[in-house]
Amino acid sequence: MKKQGTVVRWNGEKAFGFIRCPQIPADVFFHLRDFSGPGKPADGMQVTFEDIHVGGKGPRALSVEPARNAIVNDPPASPPPVQTELLPRSPPSSRARSQWQKRREERPLWIGLGLIGFWLLLWLVGIGLGRFPWVILTAVVLLNLVTFYMYWRDKHAAINEVQRTPEDWLHGLAVVGGWPGAWFAQQILRHKTSKLPFRRIYWATVAANLLALLGWIAWPAFQ
Repeated sequence: MKKQGTVVRWNGEKAFGFIRCPQIPADVFFHLRDFSGPGKPADGMQVTFEDIHVGGKGPRALSVEPARNAIVNDPPASPPPVQTELLPRSPPSSRARSQWQKRREERPLWIGLGLIGFWLLLWLVGIGLGRFPWVILTAVVLLNLVTFYMYWRDKHAAINEVQRTPEDWLHGLAVVGGWPGAWFAQQILRHKTSKLPFRRIYWATVAANLLALLGWIAWPAFQ
C-alpha cells in the first residue's frame, strides 16, 4: 500500500535521499531512479511511495512520486502561444512514464545476463579443453564475491558520507574477472548505475576481460 511522506535529505550530486514518514520509525532511503514524477526531488517535497526492507539495511522506497499537493522544483513553463485552432498536448501519465522507464531498465538487464552466460560458457569450454584447472574457477567465484562486497561497502560509505572505495579498485576487480559480481551488485544495490563515465569504463573492463578469456582459449589454434 502506498504511503505518504516528506523528503528530508536530498543529495542532488549523489542522486539519493531520504523520506520521513509518520508510519515508519526510520527515514526511508530512495534513489533518483526510484523517482518517477516530473522534475526532481527536493527537501520538503511531499511524496507517495512503496516501502520495502532489504536484509538488515533498513527501509527503502520504490515507485516514489510527488503527492498531489507537492511543489515540483521545475522552472515555470513559458505560456504557450495563443492558437485557437490547436489544443495543447497533454503530458504523459505517471503510468506511461513508469512503463517506459521499466522497458529502458530491462534492456541492459538482459544484455548483462547474456554476457554473463557467455562468460560462463567460455570458462566451461576452457576447462573442457584443459586450458583452465578447476581451482582457477574457485578463485574466480571468490573474486566475484569480494567484488560484490566492495560495492556494498562503497554504497554503505556513500549513505553514511564516510571514506569511499576508490573507483580504480572497483574497475581493477572487474577487469581481472570480477565484473559479473560487479554487475549483480549494481542491479541489486542500485549503486553506480547513474554515473555515465563510470559505466563506460565498467563496460570497457567487461569487453577487455571477455576478449582476454576468449584469446587464452583460442591461443593454441594459432600456434
